[in-house]
Amino acid sequence: MIQEDRISYLNEKEEQEGNYIIYWMQAAQRIKYNQALETAIRIANKRSLPLVVYFEINTDFPEANLRHYYFMLEGLQEVKQNFKNMGINMVIGYPKDNRYTNLSSLAKRAVMIITDYGYLRFQNEWREKYAQELPCLMIQVESNIVVPVESASNKEEFNAVTFRKKVQRLLPYYLKPMEMSEPKQTSLNLNLDLLSFPLDDVRESIKRLAIDNSVPPSPVFRGGENQAENLLDEFINKKIYRFSTLRNDPSQDFLSHMSPYLHFGQISPLYIALKLKAKAPAEAYRLYLEELIVRRELAINHVFYNEYYDQFKGLPRWARTTLEKHQSDPRKLVYSLAELEHALTHDPFWNAAQLEMMITGKMHGYMRMYWAKKILEWSPTPQEAFQYCLYLNNKYELDGRDANGYTGVAWCFGLHDRAWKERPIFGKVRYMNDNGLKRRYNMEKYIERVKKLKEGK
Repeated sequence: MIQEDRISYLNEKEEQEGNYIIYWMQAAQRIKYNQALETAIRIANKRSLPLVVYFEINTDFPEANLRHYYFMLEGLQEVKQNFKNMGINMVIGYPKDNRYTNLSSLAKRAVMIITDYGYLRFQNEWREKYAQELPCLMIQVESNIVVPVESASNKEEFNAVTFRKKVQRLLPYYLKPMEMSEPKQTSLNLNLDLLSFPLDDVRESIKRLAIDNSVPPSPVFRGGENQAENLLDEFINKKIYRFSTLRNDPSQDFLSHMSPYLHFGQISPLYIALKLKAKAPAEAYRLYLEELIVRRELAINHVFYNEYYDQFKGLPRWARTTLEKHQSDPRKLVYSLAELEHALTHDPFWNAAQLEMMITGKMHGYMRMYWAKKILEWSPTPQEAFQYCLYLNNKYELDGRDANGYTGVAWCFGLHDRAWKERPIFGKVRYMNDNGLKRRYNMEKYIERVKKLKEGK
């Protein structure tokens, strides 16, 4: 089932005479439970036309580096082969090298273009630019969210309580399985693959890209739809039964590790929710959907409705006011960005969290909160702390640079939270310290786990 409110028009142009339908895949880099792909296949079948899939490697994507591109190309290599098995030609474009096909040239022979949905400023501008430049009708389909953003709410929500109520009322309508159609005509005989950026060897492919090489690929997480499904199955079979009690314990690994795959659209949140519904205990299912749908889609609500989502001034007024009031409070310790980046603080728990992120591309969720709170405490000003958090998160996290990443940082500065007891530096923003970590969890075990990661064990 594809709900009508998932679909919107990006321009008012007409369909044109052409030889195929284009699905411009960008945010949803997968086959299964891909509403944009399914829409494109249905339209192609209805018009008795083949479907061509186009993906554009944009090396100007803000703050992306080798780690992110490598993970993405691993997934694209797999999805391209899966498309070939379906009789669909997937063309990889790289506009910085004019040897390869680009969307503008491909669109000249297209009847219409279907694309998926991105919520960040850059993604919106990118799609709008093409919608104006290309010669035919272009529509987009929300494929990486369970409840379409404007259907969930028509305004920015300020906490999870009100948003949760709105979403939960809608879930019965949206939490429904979908069947993927098969294309009736092949596009493999169009010979478009000859003009496609090569993906046969990811290590060789990555060398062709003009990108920031400062952060190496993750030695732990490998990209791709199949890998995402394997990790999800492992979580359901081995971890879900203790998720309710151990999900926040950084010394344990009872997480699903879906966030990098959700970031690149290599797995669908709807697919995850339905698989869990079939097998997870009720309480674990409720808690997981709180993170997967309520919190994740509240984050998308924030970046969709708040134009300053990546800036300090995008925080709630009360949070800005209280942090600015305490901006000149004395700080016992102040670390530079370089000291933070290289985990050179006095705090072994914080250093371990920073190293975990630097090495693997993913930090334990509970430690992310502590990590950002300490940066706020140790920075010269809250404004600098906010930018330090975004810089480090976006540089090293595989799931940085998206709605969850921006909102997760902003939450540590008061977004979607309430005012607490006033204290120095933090004002009324929620405070965290290492005593809470030591009281709840075996932090020495966490440090040891990260040490082994550093040693490559």
